[in-house]
Amino acid sequence: MNRKYIYPLVIIIVTVALYYADDFLWEENISTSEISKTTNNTSEEFDDSFLPTSTTGAVVKHNYFTLSYSEENEEAEWVAYELKKSDLTKNEFERPYFIEDKSVKTNSADWRNYKNSGYDRGHLCPAGDRRMSFEAYNETFLTSNISPQDHDFNAGIWNRLEQKVRYWAEKYDGVYIVTGGVLKGNLKTIGYENVSVPTEFYKIVVDASDGNYKAIAFLIPNKSSSESFYKYAVSIDEIEARTGIDFFPQLPDSIENKLESMIDLKSWGRK
Repeated sequence: MNRKYIYPLVIIIVTVALYYADDFLWEENISTSEISKTTNNTSEEFDDSFLPTSTTGAVVKHNYFTLSYSEENEEAEWVAYELKKSDLTKNEFERPYFIEDKSVKTNSADWRNYKNSGYDRGHLCPAGDRRMSFEAYNETFLTSNISPQDHDFNAGIWNRLEQKVRYWAEKYDGVYIVTGGVLKGNLKTIGYENVSVPTEFYKIVVDASDGNYKAIAFLIPNKSSSESFYKYAVSIDEIEARTGIDFFPQLPDSIENKLESMIDLKSWGRK
């Protein structure tokens, strides 16, 4: 065969081999570090009073967070968990690969939907919030806990907000968090399973220290921003209107109504 044809052919073969080798190694890693088969006696006890309603009926309770899965959008409509002061450790674990969530009856989206999509596999419950144990950290890599996020958004304003939430968890000795993408409207999709790309993400943080409830909520566009996340502070009522989710229906009405209408940045240290 003419040499000028051999080199391009070799390049094509190597490229294809590397593509499938990546998939193979990914699966191999998953089989040797399974995420949620073990029962762990140190799992988080989440107060169900802080769970939202599910618009899909597909609620899954894991050891370290609870979620409501939207099969239509192939991602969670919300993920809820408590972040305690004692959870905030600097343990370093080897970063695992993502794996489908078998606890979701319809199975969560395959990680390959994100491959070459231009979007990050954005954690909803951050891995950084679950460094208290190897199992807790690994559980955040279930694909039910990720959503397509613009890279600059994920590494920028959203990351800064996640760090601030950890600061609040330490300051107030624990907070309750609900987070997700707004899965409404004619959304762009990625991958062969048509995973929806939210145009906005929300995060709600509740402090219930000593029975004195306060909340702060954010609704942030899924794009690069150099703005302070405080610019995107909204009431929980506004997020409910955008998502169709009732966030704290199990709390007494007097507390729920107060939490969901407030925008009180000062009480969270914002001057």
